[in-house]
Amino acid sequence: MVALLAAVARVEASENVPHEPFAQWANVPDQGQLVVRLTYEESEAYHFWADNTRHSVDFKLGGEHYGIDINQGYVSLQYGISERWAADLALGYTTVGWRFFANGQTPGTVRSTTGLMDVPFGLRYQLLKEGDSNIPGWAPTLTARFGAIVPGSFDDHIPFAPGTRSTAIEPELLARKHFGWEGLGAYADGLFRWNHTTGNDCYIVSLGLFQQINRWELDAGYRHLGSINGNNIQFDPATQDIVYPRAVREIQDSFEAGFDYRTPWHGLRMGFQSRTVFDGANTDKKFWLGGFIEMPFSLVK
Repeated sequence: MVALLAAVARVEASENVPHEPFAQWANVPDQGQLVVRLTYEESEAYHFWADNTRHSVDFKLGGEHYGIDINQGYVSLQYGISERWAADLALGYTTVGWRFFANGQTPGTVRSTTGLMDVPFGLRYQLLKEGDSNIPGWAPTLTARFGAIVPGSFDDHIPFAPGTRSTAIEPELLARKHFGWEGLGAYADGLFRWNHTTGNDCYIVSLGLFQQINRWELDAGYRHLGSINGNNIQFDPATQDIVYPRAVREIQDSFEAGFDYRTPWHGLRMGFQSRTVFDGANTDKKFWLGGFIEMPFSLVK
């Protein structure tokens, strides 16, 4: 194991790009409108998978349990360029820490990193808008996004660092559609990400239902992350040494849920969201919990 550790010059980390859930990017702001969203998220994981084998990552000290913990906050900006076009950008700061793995140090030693999150930006074009008079009644709101990612500034040498630190491009298609009784609808979101730096390209697909009740919206669905190439995590339970490859082949299956409320004044919107990883490979079993507040601003008369 020591020789294997020495052979790995650096490691990469898990997917963690800021992204609005529940296909909310299918909607675009009004022309000349700037939408600002502040989001705070935290996650904890007490198990992980090395390839398909599940292991505990729970370190107990002084009656407390320590796993893999992430805390982060970011600001998302959207601007309505025209009736159909919008631009988006997200900037954030993240930190991760754990005590479990050894890798030449005494178990219980805190390992952590902080820095700028991987930075996504993109252009969106709304192909269809539900309810328009010139499209069929069955047509959803359908939006194409053309995105790119710039690496963050955290230390990617630490296993399970909060992001891949890879330049990337990602085409994406998002849809939302009402059906059935009043306020009920479905969402779908799919993207493919070419990770230029690491080479472990992946796709992310999510789909689910939403229910709008007056000013409230409730959301619930399923999310799948799949890497189409890359290498497996190697872990030795006897020594607690981990080899986290530069291009990890991460796979995740998650449930996601949330709710939000739009106030009657100034279009202010606030909400909470969560995601639970229930199965996977070469990833940790995260439970995410976060909240956001969003405010639109009109930049043109």
